Amino acid sequence: MTFRDKKVVVVGLARSGIGAANLLSRLGARVTVTDSQPREKLEAGIQRLSPDIEIVVGGNPDEVFNGADIIVISPGVPCDSPFLGRARVRGIPVISELELAYQAIRSKEEGSISVSSTMNNYEEPLYIGITGTNGKSTTTTLVGLMLKESGYRTLLGGNIGSALTEELHTALGNGHDIQVDHIVAEISSFQLEEIRDFRPNIAAILNITPDHLDRYNSMEDYIAAKARIFENQQGGDHLILNADDPTVMNLFRASIEPAGLRMPDVFFFSRKKKVRGIYLHRGSLILSKNESGEKLVESNEITIPGLHNLENAMAASLMALLAGCSVDAVKKVLRNFQGLEHRMEFAGEVNGVRFINDSKGTNTGAVAKSLEGFEDIILIMGGMDKGSDFTRLQKRIKKKVKLLVLIGEAQEKISRALGSSTETICANSLDDAVKQCLSRARPGDVVLLSPGCASFDMFQDFEDRGRKFKEAVRRLSDPQ
Repeated sequence: MTFRDKKVVVVGLARSGIGAANLLSRLGARVTVTDSQPREKLEAGIQRLSPDIEIVVGGNPDEVFNGADIIVISPGVPCDSPFLGRARVRGIPVISELELAYQAIRSKEEGSISVSSTMNNYEEPLYIGITGTNGKSTTTTLVGLMLKESGYRTLLGGNIGSALTEELHTALGNGHDIQVDHIVAEISSFQLEEIRDFRPNIAAILNITPDHLDRYNSMEDYIAAKARIFENQQGGDHLILNADDPTVMNLFRASIEPAGLRMPDVFFFSRKKKVRGIYLHRGSLILSKNESGEKLVESNEITIPGLHNLENAMAASLMALLAGCSVDAVKKVLRNFQGLEHRMEFAGEVNGVRFINDSKGTNTGAVAKSLEGFEDIILIMGGMDKGSDFTRLQKRIKKKVKLLVLIGEAQEKISRALGSSTETICANSLDDAVKQCLSRARPGDVVLLSPGCASFDMFQDFEDRGRKFKEAVRRLSDPQ
């Protein structure tokens, strides 16, 4: 796929759309960006666009797509949007921003990006793609740190922080050459919906639990979107799967195992059983690529808290080692990495009560995993519902949570689903919730913010929600 002199329409003016538009402009395309929101809400993004990009806001009119050679959509744009359907009928290809980033380094036309790699056996950079319902950002960060610790030139982006297209555009500087050994991408189901040729050399599915069911018609559709990460993989590629996740293993048995040699080489990670890959045995992480196994690290050497982060550490270590990292580099990162903000982050202690910020826990699967590492929990949940079935948490809430404090639009739905499992109260705001938690807590208790919902009813995003939570905790510890 080439872009020079092509008319390309980019739909969506968030970070992915900005990155895609600027990269396409660099590649010589004639770029138009369109967004359904009014200009006043988009001004900050518009200021970041190259001056030669045409801008259409306040809607996505069909005439914008007239004569387009390619349409690139941001992850937030549903692929079944009517205007995209009409464009497809006219024969215009629609691709995701992820596919654009992949194609941009594969094009051999004059003036395109020239990518060189000197530390692996590939002519192009090794592409590592990581998806799953939960744990993607932590695992992606760990892989990136391990690769850099081993001396690899690594580009990291996707659903974590910066879009891949933005990272490529930044790496180019004023030229057309990039020297990079590995490209590590955190990938959401939305980003996979409109791939075409995207083929990660190493891919991972960390877990699959219900999420985004406000966008997908069924759980099966959500699973199918996740599964696209390996649909173009071939023999010689690697696929990493969670052997403890029943949905992932059902996908393996139905789609991968029967294909045999036509599919990638599959490795697993597990906390519960011996597998080909990395597994937990008597408190140690064991690396087993063939018949024999060797100890990698003791599990208590891993500094990030939570059993789910133990899984993330195993997945990251396996990917890094398959990508050529040294064992010493992997061990060093596992022993030193303290975790990401808003993901099981220690937010402070007041009167012997610990506060944990897991604002990134935006679905029921994330909440379930966050509860595993604690007892006597006061749990703050709520926000904007994503079509979740909160009844899935009933047993865990009954066992682990002494008080459930609800906020946001979904508090009534959550109360109906979980209110009989433990004592449940509602709060008017996050600040009110934090105050109520402290008034009911005893020394040794844990107050956990793991909302199980999106944040947009009350906050700009999950990061804003997490920061507000930490500010509320700080005010409790220092009233002045």
